[in-house]
Amino acid sequence: MGHTYLIKPFDPWKSPLCTCPEKYSLNPYTGCSHRCIYCYSTYIPNFYRLRVKKNLLPRVEKDLSKLPKRSPISMSNSSDPYPPLEKKLGLTRGVLKLLKEYEMDLMIVTKSDIVTRDIDLITEMNAAVSISLTTLDKKLASKLEPGAPEPMKRIEALRKLHSEGIPVILRLDPVIPGKTEREIENIIEECSFVSHVVSSTLKLRFDSLKRMIENFPDLEYYRQLYAKGEKIQNSFYLPREYRWKILNRVKRACERYGLSYAFCREGFDFKAKSCDGSHLIR
Repeated sequence: MGHTYLIKPFDPWKSPLCTCPEKYSLNPYTGCSHRCIYCYSTYIPNFYRLRVKKNLLPRVEKDLSKLPKRSPISMSNSSDPYPPLEKKLGLTRGVLKLLKEYEMDLMIVTKSDIVTRDIDLITEMNAAVSISLTTLDKKLASKLEPGAPEPMKRIEALRKLHSEGIPVILRLDPVIPGKTEREIENIIEECSFVSHVVSSTLKLRFDSLKRMIENFPDLEYYRQLYAKGEKIQNSFYLPREYRWKILNRVKRACERYGLSYAFCREGFDFKAKSCDGSHLIR
């Protein structure tokens, strides 16, 4: 894969545990106004302050002109393509029009129901949509993800996209020990109409650990818990046996509903054709 300008080869910190197929990454916005307290992208300066990229559409088109048709593009991996501001600006919609024109394969990754606005374009593309969900509890979600749409709006968006024939993926990600792990089966049952589930456990950095404990003082024990796990590059992992205890529940719940499933950067085997659900793009 050759390097481009805004559309870059996806490489999550050269993680030895990444099982993603070869693809490109595109972030229409810099930063994210969803303000998830567990976010791993806050190494980016002023990450919670959403910024518009200068001359976004001409730059994206320049990149697309260098790529072959049906190149796989993931949007977005370190921000969200559908922040509230997108309703007004329509920049992501403009990007979609270009991706459609250049006949690219597209995986949309979002926490927002705003994506349903663009069903008219998505149904005409080689595309799938992945929506992240951590909890069904509206109150808990408002503390974990204060700027993101409430959980039921995201599930309704998945249903609407599915009803239009668009392949949909549930990102049960991250599963948060002591807070959301009890909901695994309920979330998968609620979303059992999806085509694929990808899940991972909470991975922490120093700043996200601090935010989690500040918002949930009862999670002070995380310091000891994560100290017993592994540090892989800049992320702290839960102990391997704890991770498998969580992910095995995801596996069993998915099998109950006949869903394909995968794990993101966890080091455990899965049978799905791709971890991110990109095998659903036709």
